[in-house]
Amino acid sequence: MSLRQFHLVFITLATLLFLTFGVWSIYSYIQSHELLYVWLGVGSFLFGILAVIYGIWFLLKMKKMKIY
Repeated sequence: MSLRQFHLVFITLATLLFLTFGVWSIYSYIQSHELLYVWLGVGSFLFGILAVIYGIWFLLKMKKMKIY
């Protein structure tokens, strides 16, 4: 597995982790009505979106450098 492939797998797993944690946090807020869960969920979703943006940027950079 090349470093590029490992990087893409790592970004994908990190994004899935952020989004899963965000869903869990919102579900926990619905159950307990503690405001902390909302902040954790929103923060996790934001980091998930940033991870997707970073993944796209990384792919474009690799394409520009002609590293397949």
